Amino acid sequence: MGEMRVDLSELEETVRKLGRVKSAMDDSTSKSRYNTELPSGALGKNFIEESELTAAHGEMKSHIEQIMKFMNEVIEEFGTNTKKAHGKYQDAEYDAKHGMDGGRSGSGN
Repeated sequence: MGEMRVDLSELEETVRKLGRVKSAMDDSTSKSRYNTELPSGALGKNFIEESELTAAHGEMKSHIEQIMKFMNEVIEEFGTNTKKAHGKYQDAEYDAKHGMDGGRSGSGN
C-alpha cells in the first residue's frame, strides 16, 4: 500500500482562509438583516402596487437572510471539521515520527 502524505501547512492555510470567509459572511449577514430594511412608503404611497412591492421586498429579504444563515452554518461546520482533521493528522505525524525512531529524526541510528 502506498504512503499518503498530508501537507499540514496547506490545511492550516485552509483554516485561515475559512476564517476570513466566515468573517466576511458574518458582515454580509448583518448587512442583509439590518441594512436592507425598507420603511413603509419608501417606494411611494397611494398606488396600487405599493403593498405588493413591499411584500415582495419582505419575502426576498427573508429568503436572503435564510441563505446567509445556511451559508454561515456550512462554513462553520467545514472550518470545524478542517481544524479537527488538521489536529488528527498532526497527532498521527507526531506518533509516527516518535513511534518509529524514538524521536531521533534524521539521525540515521
